[in-house]
Amino acid sequence: MNLEALKRELELFGERHDAETAHHGQRMLNITRDTGEFLGVLVRATGAKRVLEVGTSNGYSTLWLAEAVRDLGGKVMTLERQESKRMLALANVERAGLLPWIELVGGDAEATLDKLSPGSIDLLFLDADRSRYQGWWPQLQRLLAPRGLLVVDNALSHAHELADWRGEVEADPRFVTSLVPVGKGEWLVTRR
Repeated sequence: MNLEALKRELELFGERHDAETAHHGQRMLNITRDTGEFLGVLVRATGAKRVLEVGTSNGYSTLWLAEAVRDLGGKVMTLERQESKRMLALANVERAGLLPWIELVGGDAEATLDKLSPGSIDLLFLDADRSRYQGWWPQLQRLLAPRGLLVVDNALSHAHELADWRGEVEADPRFVTSLVPVGKGEWLVTRR
């Protein structure tokens, strides 16, 4: 299937589904199109071949990341704990023809983060349970390559949920950050 047409289909599906779904955890909560474009540019500009996404949902953001890493000869590992969303993402990735560039992993993100090698991630995209990010911070630091980039979604729309963690990271002289007003806000973190 044409990748652009599939992205449009998933955008519309996500909007309709979320409007009709009361339970937050069952919503798709897809990134915005401009966020997808931004992620693709970041992957290409940084030459990120080893990408980790935490929070797959239906695979919409994964398609943007995988399209970019495919062009670089890289791979996206994407983590999703909900089996129903993971199966939906798998079907969408297969329809897009991007499965060779994606590893879809289930279960708890923390357990997977523990298993990954230090410095093994060039770009890490967080779009999951924001209440867990601060607790994951030691693992995220360990996983990022020396010039690795952390991208955190919903940094403006849910700023209050990230405030303590952002304060901790921004006070650490080893890191430089930027809040980019794309989509619902993308917070970028990298080492100095």
